[in-house]
Amino acid sequence: MSDDQVMFTLDESEQVTHWYNLVADLPTPPPPPLHPGTREPVGPDDLAPLFPIELIMQEVTTERYVEIPEPVREVYRQYRPSPLFRARRWEQKLGTPARIYYKYEGVSPAGSHKTNTSVPQVYYNSLNGVTRLTTETGAGQWGTALSYACSLFGMECEVWQVGASYDTKPQRRTLIEVFGGTVHRSPSRMTESGKAFPEDHPGSLGIAISEAVELAAQDENTKYALGSVLNHVLLHQTVIGEEALRQLAKAGESGADVVIGCAGGGSNFAGLSFPFLREKLAGTQSPRILAVEPTSCPTLTRGEYRYDFGDTAGLTPLMKMYTLGHDFVPSPIHAGGLRYHGMAPLVSHAVHEGLIEATALHQSECFESALEFARTQGIVAAPESSHALAQARREALAAAESGEEKVIVIGLSGHGLLELGAYDSFLSGRLEDDPLSQEALDAALAEVPVV
Repeated sequence: MSDDQVMFTLDESEQVTHWYNLVADLPTPPPPPLHPGTREPVGPDDLAPLFPIELIMQEVTTERYVEIPEPVREVYRQYRPSPLFRARRWEQKLGTPARIYYKYEGVSPAGSHKTNTSVPQVYYNSLNGVTRLTTETGAGQWGTALSYACSLFGMECEVWQVGASYDTKPQRRTLIEVFGGTVHRSPSRMTESGKAFPEDHPGSLGIAISEAVELAAQDENTKYALGSVLNHVLLHQTVIGEEALRQLAKAGESGADVVIGCAGGGSNFAGLSFPFLREKLAGTQSPRILAVEPTSCPTLTRGEYRYDFGDTAGLTPLMKMYTLGHDFVPSPIHAGGLRYHGMAPLVSHAVHEGLIEATALHQSECFESALEFARTQGIVAAPESSHALAQARREALAAAESGEEKVIVIGLSGHGLLELGAYDSFLSGRLEDDPLSQEALDAALAEVPVV
C-alpha cells in the first residue's frame, strides 16, 4: 500500500492523555483580559456567570499540561486519534520534493475539529448542574459539535447562527437539529443585542456572541460555550498537534519544517501548531508556523494589536488581540468559520512576539487548491481548510523551484460535504474575491475602545 492509503495511527500506550498549555512556555506572559466596565484584569468571579469553575481555572492556568478526564477521553475514542496522511498523489501532481502530511479532523461526529472542545465544555458544565448551553456559530461546525456533545450529556443546546450562513447553509441547520439543538438566525428578535440590527442584516460572529451571552446571563441554569478564541478552547484543541507529533515520528520524520493552519478565531490553528511551537521554543525542532486567513477578514495581517471586545455589544471582557474592530461585519464569504473580527489572544500574542507568521489569501486561490486536493487525495475540504491547502501548495511549489526537501504539515480542520454550494459557486464562476477595503477597515477600527 502506498503512504496515502495508510493512516499513521497510535497504539494505546501512545495516545494523548493531557492537553498542552502554551502559556507555560511563552518567553513573555500574554496580557490579561480586562473587565468591560472597570478595565481591571478579569478574575474568576467575573467569569462565573458564563462558565463553570473548571473551565475558568483552565482559562487562567499556567500549568504546562492538563489531564483529559476519562469521560472525555471515552468520547474522543470514537474518532481519535484522527488520521495523519501523506499526500503523495498531490506531491506528484505538484512535482515537489516536499513531503506533505495532512492531519484530518473531518472524521469526528460533527465533521470538524470542534468536537475536541465541545465535549469537555459540556462535560464540565454537566458536573455543575447546568441544563442548557447557549452559543453562536458561523458556518455551523461549532453549533453542530456543541449540539452533539449536549446530546451525550443530556443538556439543551441553543444556537445563534450568523444570518448569512443561516440563509445559505440549510443543511448545517438541519444537522444541528438532528443532534437536538435549537437554531436561531442572528440577529434575532429574541435579544436586545439582536434587535439593534435590522432583521435582514447578514449578521456576524460578534453579534451572535452578544445574543448567546445575553441569554446565558439571564438564567442561572444556563451557561455560555464558546467555540474558539479563549485559552481553554485552544487548550482542548492541542490534542491535534500532540497526536501529529507522534504520528510524524511513526512516519519516520524527525519533525516538521512548515506547519500550516487556517485561522479565524484561532482554535484549529492553535490546536495543531502550539505543540510544534513548544518544540520550537525548546530547540528540538525549528518549523516555520503559518496562520492563513482570508483577505476579506485579514485580522492578523491588517488588524491592530490592541484591547477590544470579543462581541459586538461589548458584553464580553476586553482582550488584547489582533482585531478589525468589534463592529466589523465581514463580507459573506463561504469560509464562514473565518469571519471573525478578532483573533485568539494567545495566537495574537505569539504572532506579535514573532513566533508565528501570518498571511492572507483570496478565496478563489483557496478553492482552486481545494479542487486539486480533492482530485488527487479524494477529500473535499471545508472552505476554511482550503486556505491552509492553498498556502501549502505555494510552499510545495517553492520547494519544487529550489529543489529543497522539506516536511509540510497541514491542519485539515474538517470536510466540506455540507458546503458543496460553495464549490458549486466556484465551479460555475459565481465566486468572487472580496478583499477588505482600507476605508472599511479604518471605519471599523475607529470604534475600538482606547485602553
